[in-house]
Amino acid sequence: MSKNTTNSRRNFIKGTGLAAASFMIVPRHVLGGTGYVPPSDKLNIAGIGAGGKGRSDIASFAKSPNVNIVSLCDVDDRQAVKSRESFPKASYYHDFREMLEKEGKNIDAVSVSTPDHNHAVAAYMAMQMGKHVYVQKPLTHDIWEARMLTEAAKKFKVVTQMGNQGGSGDGVRRMKEIYDAGLIGEVTEVKCWTNRAIWPQALETPTVEHNTPNGLNWDLWLGTAEYRDYNEAYLPFDWRGWSDFGTGALGDMACHIMDPVYRILPILYPETVECSVSDAFKGKFETANYPKSFPNSSKIHLSYPRTDGKGNIKVSWMDGGLLPERPEELGDDEALGNWDGGVLFIGTKGKLIADCYAENPRLLPLKLNEQLELEKTIARVPEGHYLQWVNACIAGYGNAETSSSFDYAGPFTESILIGNLALKSYFEVDPNAKNTGFWGGSKYHGRKRLRWDAQNMKITNFDAANKYVKRAYRDGYSLG
Repeated sequence: MSKNTTNSRRNFIKGTGLAAASFMIVPRHVLGGTGYVPPSDKLNIAGIGAGGKGRSDIASFAKSPNVNIVSLCDVDDRQAVKSRESFPKASYYHDFREMLEKEGKNIDAVSVSTPDHNHAVAAYMAMQMGKHVYVQKPLTHDIWEARMLTEAAKKFKVVTQMGNQGGSGDGVRRMKEIYDAGLIGEVTEVKCWTNRAIWPQALETPTVEHNTPNGLNWDLWLGTAEYRDYNEAYLPFDWRGWSDFGTGALGDMACHIMDPVYRILPILYPETVECSVSDAFKGKFETANYPKSFPNSSKIHLSYPRTDGKGNIKVSWMDGGLLPERPEELGDDEALGNWDGGVLFIGTKGKLIADCYAENPRLLPLKLNEQLELEKTIARVPEGHYLQWVNACIAGYGNAETSSSFDYAGPFTESILIGNLALKSYFEVDPNAKNTGFWGGSKYHGRKRLRWDAQNMKITNFDAANKYVKRAYRDGYSLG
C-alpha cells in the first residue's frame, strides 16, 4: 500500500509506475487473505440504501472475510427484504440519521446508495462522525455538495471511494499506457456518448396523488427534496429522470464513460459549457418546458483549459441515443463503443476508442492493435473497486489509496454536474433578449455558451443559472 498521503489516486495513475510505488507491510488480512480473522480486526459496515444497487454494494463488501455488515437502513421495506434476509444479525432502520446516532459506536464505515439527492447529507453525517464512506455515483446531486464532500474527507481524515468501478479497472490503465506511449499524440478533442436514458424523461410533473404503498416511508424517501405527493412515476427506478431526485443520463453514466477523460488528460474544471436538447413541441409555436424532468436526449459541449497551459481540450457528451460521427478509421461493421456507450480520444497522431467503463481500449484503425506490445507501467487493482476500499479502510487513513477517493471524485463530479447546470438552465428566459424567430429566437439564454468560474462555483455571464449550483434542503437536513 502506498504511504504517500499527498498523492491522489488520480496522480498515481497519471505518474506512478509499478517500480516506483512505495509499500508498507500490513497484516495479511488487510490484503484480502483467507482464514480466521479476529472480530476486533474486522471492518463493521453499515448500508444506507439496502435495496437495488445498495443490495449489490453491500453484498460486494461482504465478500471480504474482513467485513461485518452490522446495520442496514432503507426507507422502503419492500426493497430491503433480500438484504435483511442475507444479514439477519444486522440492525435495521428507516432513517439514516437515527441509525448513525444509535449505532455510531458499532460502525467503522458506511456505504451510501440512495437516490442522488440524499447522497451528500448521509455521507457528510457519517464522515463528521469519523466513519469511512463509499458513495455511489454520482457523488452528489449538486455542484456545491461535491465541493463540500471533498473538503470534508480531508477535514475528517476518512477513507473515501465513489462507486464508479471502472476507475479500478484494467481498461483505464491500459488507455493511460497507450496515451503515455505517445501513440495518439496530444489529445485535442474527446467525444463521449451513452444510450441512456432507459427510464422516462421529458415529462410533466404529476399532479395526481397516488396511495403510498405499504412499507414505504415517503417523507424519508423525499429527504432533502421539496415535498410533493407520492406518485408511482418516481419509484422504484424512474427517479433518475426527475431533476429534484436524480441527475439524468449524464449523472448516471458520465462517471463511467468520462472517467478516462478526467483521469488521464491534464484537465480539472471546464471554463465554458453549452448544450442543446431534444424539444417536444406542445403546439405550432410553443416549445415544451418540463422544469422537473430531464430532456429525452441532449448534447453538452465542455471546454477544458489544459493544466499544463497548452491550450484547451474540447469534450462533447451525447445521450439519448445520439452518437458522434463515426471515425473514418473505423470500419462500417466495427463497433462504435458498446451497448452502454463509449469514449473516443482524438489526438494529433491518432485516435483511441473504448467502451463504457473504459473497457476494451483500442487504437484506430483496429489493425494497429494486432502487433501492439506495451509494458504495464500502471499498477492494477486485482482486488477490485469494493475490496480496495475495504482494505484501505482497515489499513487506515493515509496508509492506502483508493481509485476514486473524494479528492479525485469530488472535482470530477463537479465537472460532470456543470453539464447538468447547462441543461437545467436551458429554458431560463433571458429578460434582455427579444422573442424573435420562428421558434422563439434567442429568448432562452441556456442555448448560449455559459462561462464557469470554478474557484467561486458560479456562472459569470448568466446569473439565473447559478441557482442550480446549490439547492435549499427541507428542514431536518443539512451538511454539518
